[in-house]
Amino acid sequence: MAKYKIEIKRSAVKEIKKLPVKKLKRVLKAIGNLADNPHPIGAIKLSSQDFYRMRIGKYRILYEIMDDVLKIIIVKVGQRKDIFN
Repeated sequence: MAKYKIEIKRSAVKEIKKLPVKKLKRVLKAIGNLADNPHPIGAIKLSSQDFYRMRIGKYRILYEIMDDVLKIIIVKVGQRKDIFN
């Protein structure tokens, strides 16, 4: 299977920089793993949008998969209470 290219939106980069160090490592590892498997166990497609949601503890990663160009775009990263607003 071909590797996907991961692109992180500027707003998501700002959100990632605000994460505590312990959570930052877990989130970055999960994002890196998306390049090999864009549909990991536990990832759910959101019904109201064309995004997928991955859970890392109390944090969520929202991302879009573009299969035709093998690209994943990280849209938002944050706590559950803030991510869907």
